Amino acid sequence: MAVEATGHWTLPDSPYAMWVRGELEQYLRIPDDGTRVEVIGGEFVVSPAPAVTHAVFLSHIERRFTLALGSDPAFPWRALQTVNLDLVEIGDGYIPDLVIVGTEVEERALNGDLSRLHPDDIGMAVEVTSPSNARYDRRPMFGRQIRSTKWNGYARGGVPYYLLVDRDPRQSGVTLFGEPNRGEGTYEVLGEWKFGETVRLPEPFDVEIATDAWKPWSV
Repeated sequence: MAVEATGHWTLPDSPYAMWVRGELEQYLRIPDDGTRVEVIGGEFVVSPAPAVTHAVFLSHIERRFTLALGSDPAFPWRALQTVNLDLVEIGDGYIPDLVIVGTEVEERALNGDLSRLHPDDIGMAVEVTSPSNARYDRRPMFGRQIRSTKWNGYARGGVPYYLLVDRDPRQSGVTLFGEPNRGEGTYEVLGEWKFGETVRLPEPFDVEIATDAWKPWSV
């Protein structure tokens, strides 16, 4: 079972600067086992490797974009898992579960090593919550959490859409956020679905995602 813990470290530089240089994981002696290190709200966050069920959820989403490309060779979107996203304007560095990018990003990656993306490279960020780090994916709850989350960061970076798949049994469902307010770091809710309903992503994606087999995590 993953347990959240906090601590204090004296770093030779800011967490973000070390993350950009690829030094943060090594300095923290993070094992090469899928553990992720991100900088959220200026603080580094270490998360365990996602469970297999988490990966299956992502594969269901990714598959819908692959099928859309199969039926229409001109379909302009690609789904990429676990890439580095550099939010240089706010000094954060994320590893989204999934990002939806245009074909030009795919072409740039094929033409040379592309170590990380920036918010203006992606059309949508996707996160699937896990028990250990769900609160970092959601919008902050007034009165309970004042630290910025990835929801704020994506909005401040101007990411056009954010799809949150929340597996928490207390509030399981899918929410599509859009219309980011970069100054306030907030989104508007564009759509909400319960597990079992079909998620219909609007233009410019025009993709449907079946969630019949999706279930909350076990408590």
